Amino acid sequence: MQNYYQKEIETASPEQIRAWQDERLVKTVHHVWDNVEFYRKRMEEAGVTPNDIQGVKDLHKLPFITKDDLRECYPYGLLATDLNNCVRIHSTSGTTGKRVVAFYTQNDIDLWDDCCARAIVAAGGTEEDVVQVCYGYGLFTGGAGLDGGSHKMGALTLPMSSGNTDRQLMFMTDLGATILCCTPSYASYLAECVVERGLKDQIKLKSGIFGAEAWTEEMRHDIEDKLGIKAFDIYGLTEISGPGVAFECSEQTGMHINEDHFIAEIINPVTGEVLPDGEKGELVFTSITKEAFPLLRYRTRDIAVLTRKKCSCGRTHVKMSKPMGRSDDMLIVKGVNVFPSQIEMVLLNNGLTSNYQIIVDRKGHTDSIEIRVEMSPDFFTDKLSELTAKEKDIVSDLKSVLGIYAVVRIVEPKSIERSEGKAIRVIDRRNLYQN
Repeated sequence: MQNYYQKEIETASPEQIRAWQDERLVKTVHHVWDNVEFYRKRMEEAGVTPNDIQGVKDLHKLPFITKDDLRECYPYGLLATDLNNCVRIHSTSGTTGKRVVAFYTQNDIDLWDDCCARAIVAAGGTEEDVVQVCYGYGLFTGGAGLDGGSHKMGALTLPMSSGNTDRQLMFMTDLGATILCCTPSYASYLAECVVERGLKDQIKLKSGIFGAEAWTEEMRHDIEDKLGIKAFDIYGLTEISGPGVAFECSEQTGMHINEDHFIAEIINPVTGEVLPDGEKGELVFTSITKEAFPLLRYRTRDIAVLTRKKCSCGRTHVKMSKPMGRSDDMLIVKGVNVFPSQIEMVLLNNGLTSNYQIIVDRKGHTDSIEIRVEMSPDFFTDKLSELTAKEKDIVSDLKSVLGIYAVVRIVEPKSIERSEGKAIRVIDRRNLYQN
C-alpha cells in the first residue's frame, strides 16, 4: 500500500499537472516583470514580454539565470515582493565571493514544508514516527526544510542539527528515532559509530533521507547494511527553495520532482539547447509558486536525466536521476573530464570505504591526481604487500574508468578528517598557482 501526503496532487494526471504549470508560469512571469527590474531588463534584452509566455510551451523563450546573476544581484536585486512580506532568509554555503541569499514569505515556507512532508511520507513516514534531523540549521536550508516537513506531517521531530555525534547516538537510542535526515557522508559516519559501539540492536531506525551532496548506489547500500534501513535520496538547492524539490519513492529509481511547484528542463550545457526526456544534460529549474524569490530557468549545473516512465509507486510527477556530476565542479585533469562519483564507485567496488579525498596538483606543466582512501574494517591489514597489491588493483580500475593514471594511497581508518556537514572530497592545489 502506497502512502501519500497530498495524494490528489502527487498522483494527478499529466494533463492536470501541465494545466497547473501553464497557469502558474504565466502568473509568475507577470509577477517578476512587474516587481524585479533585473528580470524586466533581461527579458527586454531577449525581446520577450509577459504576453509572449502563454504556457510551458513558451518557456524556452525566457533567458537563463545563473548563480553569477544571483551574486551580482545580492542582496535585494531579485526580491519580488515587499521586504515586509518576507519572514525568513536562507543562504548558500559558498566559500568564495558573495553568498546567494534567498527570501521566503510565509506562504513560500508553507509550500516548502509540504514538499518536504511529501518526501518523508514517501520514505515511509507517518505521524507515529520520530524524525531525527541532523542537517545543519541556520542559514543552511537542510535543517529547516526537513524540520518543517516533519512538523507538517505530524511526526515527533528531533531538531538535532549537525555535529556532537555522542549526543546524536544518545537521542537516537533513548528516544527511538525511526527516520534519520542528514548528509550521506554524515550518515556513513554515524553508521560506522553505530557498528563500532555495538548499538545496532538498540536503534529503531527504519529509513533515512539523505541529500545535499553527491553519493553513489554503493554508498547507499553500505549505509543501509550498517544501519538496517532503507536509504532515500532527496534533492534541493537554496536558490529554488531547499530540500524537497525532488525526492525518492519506494521504487528508488529516481526522484519525483514536485511539478506543481517547479518546471524542470534538461539542456545541453554548452549550447543551451533543450534536450528531450531521456537525454543527459544540465538540469534547469523554474519555480512557479514562489512569491518572494521566484527564479526563471535557473541553471543548476547538475548533470541529470529526466524520465516520465510510469512509476510503481503511483506518483505521476516526472523523475530526475541522481545527479551524475556537475558541469562546473567537473575536474579536468590532463585534459580528461573527471567526476568524483566515478572515483567513489571504483573505491567502493574494491571493498573500501566512502571516506576518501582527491588531491589534484600541478608540477611544472603536468597535472597529477592522488586518491587517499581509508581501508575498511573488512580489509584491515598491516601487511605492506597486501596494501600494495590492493592499491595496484585500484590504480588499474581507475585507469580503465578515467583513462588516466592516478596515485592511490590506502590509509588507516579514521585518518581522513570527518565532516558533519558536506564532505570535502576534492582538494585542487592547482588553484594556488598563478598562470
